Amino acid sequence: MTVSSRPGLLPKPFGPESFADPYPTYARLRAAAPVHQVALPDGSPVWLVLREADVRRGLTDPVLTVDKTHAGNGYQGFSLPPALDANLLNLDGESHLRLRRLVSKAFTPRRINGLRQSVVHAAERLADGIAAADICDLVNDFAIPLPVLVMGELFDVPEAGRRPFADWVSQMLAPAYPGQVGEAVTAIHGFLLDLVAARRRTPGTDLLSGLIAARDHDDALSEDELVSLAFLILMAGSENAQHLISNGVHTLLQHPDQLAELRSRPALLPHAVEELLRYVHPNQMAIRRFPTSPVRIGGVEIPAGDTVLLCLASANRDPARHPDPDRFDIHRPDTTHLSLGHGLHYCLGAPLARMEVEVALGTLLRRFPALRHATSPDALTWRSSFRSHALTALPLRLT
Repeated sequence: MTVSSRPGLLPKPFGPESFADPYPTYARLRAAAPVHQVALPDGSPVWLVLREADVRRGLTDPVLTVDKTHAGNGYQGFSLPPALDANLLNLDGESHLRLRRLVSKAFTPRRINGLRQSVVHAAERLADGIAAADICDLVNDFAIPLPVLVMGELFDVPEAGRRPFADWVSQMLAPAYPGQVGEAVTAIHGFLLDLVAARRRTPGTDLLSGLIAARDHDDALSEDELVSLAFLILMAGSENAQHLISNGVHTLLQHPDQLAELRSRPALLPHAVEELLRYVHPNQMAIRRFPTSPVRIGGVEIPAGDTVLLCLASANRDPARHPDPDRFDIHRPDTTHLSLGHGLHYCLGAPLARMEVEVALGTLLRRFPALRHATSPDALTWRSSFRSHALTALPLRLT
């Protein structure tokens, strides 16, 4: 594929045909060249980095910053208000480390470990709810509600606000009509402002109260930092887990021999979760980056200020890193992947995500031994987004 600097002539690899299965597109591009300049669906140009070694290096390269003030090509993203934008995904260096230290004082391993029994109870309760039906939609009946319940408990979010928040995040990431992103962002902003104000008035034992109380000597989180961190944790905590659960169940059903082995040997579940993270994690790209000075990646000179997308999904299927990468194998010896990041921006909630998915899959496999697709897998519908590879529905037959 030739590289062009003229946006009107750039290839557009992210179309409807790639939503259901983006991996052949990544494989074709990766085989042609390590880096391509392509157009996003809205026509804006980006540099797409595809090979594992380059993606891994890019995740720790200080020249590639997540700070949008270095964007030189008019990048706007979601145009979030400052109270949602002042989070870990948009900061590098000492600013990032400062926030991470403060968040770590509240988002402790002990707090996460203490949630496991709540996750088990929530998964069992949701399984009870679908058990009476012959057919369920796993996405809406189980995969979305489970992390919503978990995030709701972690932040002590009122019951009535939990599902609307998850719906607003989905609308922001995959809008159904022009203007829906702005509507969703406005709703999320107002919801979180109210939540922070309520917790300031009446502190509890939840994570948000812990963030409010966190101090590093005289340093504490500002109001915008509090709201934006709550946004990031709630968004990532609900989005990633729900899609990995549904993508994971769909993948296991397509590999019945490995599914049967997991049922007979539940101790293999943690290893299987790591393979699912490599194989079908919903996040296709790392957060966009901008070179602070010209940088050479994969033999291509990328100007300062251009938008760079490090393709995690392509890196996880790079045959130079993972032998036979398109084969799903719960016994794969090397379980390393980049789905949860690498370096400074490694996912803060990784232990919670792993635990949720492990509990969810274990519950479903134990409770529903006859679980199978209710329709042809080819008829499934996928989110219209290049950012996340996610099912919109997963009809399953339970009995």
